[in-house]
Amino acid sequence: MHWRLGARVVRIARRAMVVEAPLASWEEWTGLAFPERPRYVMPGAFNLVTIDRARRRGLYVEPNVWMRHAVPRPPRGAPEK
Repeated sequence: MHWRLGARVVRIARRAMVVEAPLASWEEWTGLAFPERPRYVMPGAFNLVTIDRARRRGLYVEPNVWMRHAVPRPPRGAPEK
């Protein structure tokens, strides 16, 4: 949407949100079990969560994009809002 409105990409933030926590916390938060495979779909999340069973830790990393919109200046002498 921002791109279509004319914004330009300023920077890609590959690790905009990082949540690392014990496996027990992930199970409590989500109500899910993480039995074997290393990556899981999280309901409502934009990315997969990675589970390290050996360390009993879960890691979620979500990227984001920073964008900038040009805001035109009002004409000289125009009343301020």
